[in-house]
Amino acid sequence: MNSLACAQTDNNGKADLDSVIPGGPIDPHSGAPAEWNKPIHDDKVHTFVLIDRLEYGDVEGTNNYLWDAQGWIGGDINKFWLKTEGEGPMHGSSPEGTEFQALYNRAISPFWNAQAGLRYDVNPDPDRGFAVLGLQGLAPYWLETDLALFVSEDGDVSLRSEFEYELLLTQKLILQPRAEINAAVQDVPEYGLGSGLNSTEMGLRLRYEFVREFAPYIGVRWEQSYGDTRDLARAEGESSSSTAFVLGLRAWY
Repeated sequence: MNSLACAQTDNNGKADLDSVIPGGPIDPHSGAPAEWNKPIHDDKVHTFVLIDRLEYGDVEGTNNYLWDAQGWIGGDINKFWLKTEGEGPMHGSSPEGTEFQALYNRAISPFWNAQAGLRYDVNPDPDRGFAVLGLQGLAPYWLETDLALFVSEDGDVSLRSEFEYELLLTQKLILQPRAEINAAVQDVPEYGLGSGLNSTEMGLRLRYEFVREFAPYIGVRWEQSYGDTRDLARAEGESSSSTAFVLGLRAWY
């Protein structure tokens, strides 16, 4: 307080820093006076679980389900991250796709995390594993971004990009556009994948947050395959595009 009382100002009222900052030795790491207490680094372990999408969809008369969830445990810099997603028909068979990821996550900036680890697909048969390199965070204009490079146990390389944006219509009513893009470097016909751009998924979901941790939603999901992947799907008698009206839940804790 004494240093503030003696502060010198110029004609515009701006304080002279030399008259405000206490004299004496300076800590070279923080720039604060050396006699001040050192900052306390928070090393507490935190946890977080997000069910981003748990939904029922009506795809051209066929009912299906879909889940997309992730969670982590760790501190501010290092975390262990788990992700899972999959989908399948409501009746008659097992999931068409089931994916699990276990990742080491390190914060590389205030808004971005680098990730590395393993992915394992249980469906479709046969099962297979991947090495994963990823980048996840918040891009400019509040665009939630998740980028991943996968290398399978057979050396096949694929990429996935996911983007989400939240538009607040009110404090509780939120419109969320979502886009997912999948591509592959090699043809993998046994899994119905061709090289190049494989597929895109676009979604638009309107949710209502009764509380921030619990929000049911309605929306629409559109999927489209391309190139060799589209040709492989047609050869198997499958549609290369689909539109689904969805009803779901988003929750976190």
